[in-house]
Amino acid sequence: MIFSSPQFLFVFLPLAVTGFFLLPQQPLFWRKGWLIFASLFFYAWWKWEYLALLLLSLAANFLWGRLLIRTSSSRPRFWLLVLGVAGNLGLLGYFKYSGFFLNTLEPFLGLSWNPVIILPLAISFFTFTQIAYLVDVSRNASFRYSLLDYSFFVVFFPHLIAGPIVRHWEIIPQIRFRPLVFSRENLGPGLAMLVMGLAKKTLLADPLGRYVDAVFHASASGIQIPAFDAWLGTGAFALQIYFDFSGYSDMALGLALFFGIRFPINFDSPYQASSIAEFWSRWHISLTRFLREYVYFPLGGNRCGLPAQCRNILVTMLLSGFWHGAGWTFLAWGFLHGIYLVIHRLWVMGRQRLLFPALGWPARISGRVLTLGAVLMGWVFFRASSLEEAWRLLQTMGGAHGWTLSEQVTNTEGGMGRWWISLGLRFVEPNFNAGSYTELSERILVAALLVFLAPNSQQILARYRPCLGDIRPSVWKIPLNVWSGIFLGFLFWLVTRAFLVARPNPFIYFNF
Repeated sequence: MIFSSPQFLFVFLPLAVTGFFLLPQQPLFWRKGWLIFASLFFYAWWKWEYLALLLLSLAANFLWGRLLIRTSSSRPRFWLLVLGVAGNLGLLGYFKYSGFFLNTLEPFLGLSWNPVIILPLAISFFTFTQIAYLVDVSRNASFRYSLLDYSFFVVFFPHLIAGPIVRHWEIIPQIRFRPLVFSRENLGPGLAMLVMGLAKKTLLADPLGRYVDAVFHASASGIQIPAFDAWLGTGAFALQIYFDFSGYSDMALGLALFFGIRFPINFDSPYQASSIAEFWSRWHISLTRFLREYVYFPLGGNRCGLPAQCRNILVTMLLSGFWHGAGWTFLAWGFLHGIYLVIHRLWVMGRQRLLFPALGWPARISGRVLTLGAVLMGWVFFRASSLEEAWRLLQTMGGAHGWTLSEQVTNTEGGMGRWWISLGLRFVEPNFNAGSYTELSERILVAALLVFLAPNSQQILARYRPCLGDIRPSVWKIPLNVWSGIFLGFLFWLVTRAFLVARPNPFIYFNF
């Protein structure tokens, strides 16, 4: 059951909201308990056998946190923290990485054991959430929460499956001593965020995904796809994952608002960034924050020499890549972004030492183009099923097999066809089913205009404070009135109509 499925929208969510509304605000237990029960049911819908794993992780970390709080001596508390973090990482490692390590070692050790281990949904997210909690309580023993509040913080369904990776001091103070209120002031912005997220997912990300799947599946099968499709497929995937994750983040913020909870910003127009460091401050913000505070800073951060800083960046980004997936392609993606960030660090330090002046808007525009090109190259590794496939696609994009495009793209005898030929491109017979290029180009154009020119959802609704933290200013803001309600209602109609055309796809980040 995903946020964009009819089961969630027309059955689970109305029941969850109705039960919440009917229960009394006092005592606080009733509404908190109802949302915990609903969240556990939401999780169990995917695979109920792993509900016990989630509950075991929750109980163990809560008890371990209490033990850390009660341990006054710093040295025993440090080793208790090490054991707690190791236990969480061990659980995550077994389910997510044991198959990868066994497959890697098999040729060297002659292993023949190949167990089938199903990755429990959301294990990376609830594990990282609780690791952060253990580290925080080891540093500050004043964080003392009840089991009810801690359980709500961990399993609240809007963030349980794919984030944001919330911190306990962001969520628990909102529910600890005040009642959870069902109010029109929160419901309006919540519905708006939910509908905008649904539109991004079902009207943009999922249709683009069908073409992306065709391109990368053909490439994985050994088909030499045209260079045009290699570039277009990579660009389409960049837009697909953008709107898939942006749509999920909007929905998570909106659903939390239904119950009076505000989440931190997790996605902030990253393709508008003018440097790779700015990109990572806008893409999956909660994960970037976790890696910065619990990996990069403990390694030494910027408080050491330049070689150590570069090492810290590379280690952190390698872990980021490995967190996204147990495979060499994800490690390559993380390492590539580590190299990008090292180059950016060297550039910034060089400018500071040479007192190189800022160049204003030309520098920002060139920075955006360079950053986007670097990110696109990285997405090839992220989406490809193997390093060989990624390298083959990059070669094709570089023109190693000629600048080719399929005869399906346009009429080779028409004006557009002759224009392509005049640019040096060569038409080839279609060798995989790419669907309609006309419809695809229209979707890509709309998606690109929204990405590069439009404000994001939290900027549009900034006056209603849809999330925690500061929202970048924007001149584009809409009031929630009759006209915006009609527009959002039309969007929701398009979303429900899309359910009749194709089954909603799981969010990409559900795999992590």
